[in-house]
Amino acid sequence: MRNQYRKSILSDVTRWSFPPALQPTQAEVTFDLQAALESVVALRAEVPDDAFTAQILGTDRTGNGIVIREDGLVLTIGYLVTEASSVWITKANGAVVQGHPLAYDFATGFGLVLPLGRLDAPVMKRGSASAVREDDDVYVVGHGGRGHALKASVFAKREFAGFWEYLLDTAIFTTPPHPEWSGAALLDDRGRLIGIGSLLLQEKSGDDVIDGNMFVPVDLIEPILGDLVRTGRSADPPRPWLGMYTADREGRLVVNGLASGGPAERAGVHAGDLVVAVGGERVSSLAELFRGIWRMGPAGTEIPLTLARGGGPVYVRVSSGDRNDYLRKPSLQ
Repeated sequence: MRNQYRKSILSDVTRWSFPPALQPTQAEVTFDLQAALESVVALRAEVPDDAFTAQILGTDRTGNGIVIREDGLVLTIGYLVTEASSVWITKANGAVVQGHPLAYDFATGFGLVLPLGRLDAPVMKRGSASAVREDDDVYVVGHGGRGHALKASVFAKREFAGFWEYLLDTAIFTTPPHPEWSGAALLDDRGRLIGIGSLLLQEKSGDDVIDGNMFVPVDLIEPILGDLVRTGRSADPPRPWLGMYTADREGRLVVNGLASGGPAERAGVHAGDLVVAVGGERVSSLAELFRGIWRMGPAGTEIPLTLARGGGPVYVRVSSGDRNDYLRKPSLQ
């Protein structure tokens, strides 16, 4: 069974390769390229059909992770492993080790996976995204050897807001784009880890719209890593979560969907509503909306919303929740 699973994982990650001209070579970098390639592992997570995130994120999730400690601890993007009942880690040489989904931090989007066997993979050194500037050359490394490594450039560093109640003060955007960078490593010119791959999207850069990838700065893991390893979550109070999927349409905040059984749905928010204000303060962007909600207090705080529905105002008070309470918890078997 394990050999069949290993064969499946390997076939997934070897069916594509970048043209050689786009791949970094040892001759043109100042760091140990092979060690960097071997620090990146493949992840495959199996999630139960009845998990809270199954309909949105699927039940069979694949991506990348980076070994960041001598014990083999893997840093990845959290949506790959949240609510996973099993996680498999594939090393550069094809060996497969079972993993335990140790933590998922909602504020940063990071996830941690602890291997349940020896990885014996190089540890990737962490740098800082703060030193990276627009137009800097960077490298993106996914699992699968040099064919899955790409020379790239930073085209933007700016705020990012996601409809799932997620906000980064500064995210890194790179080009050329690629759909396989979930959990991949973004490296600076010294081969240090500066970001973790999250999304493939379109971003405005001046008057242009550019296809690219968004990376979460690795700096965000430093203050919370110890807490995530010890307890599975940050020591910061959990933010209030509404379960309200909102889109920013040129300054009009439209509720596109609602988490089934979530706080907003229970409070009477409808899909199609326009969000006008939080606590009496008008909001015109997702960032303003989220910051307004989070300023009200921790999870459990009642959030007053002003909505527009059918041409008239609607006032609701949402008893916010802790998103973690809605998710299946990992267990060691």
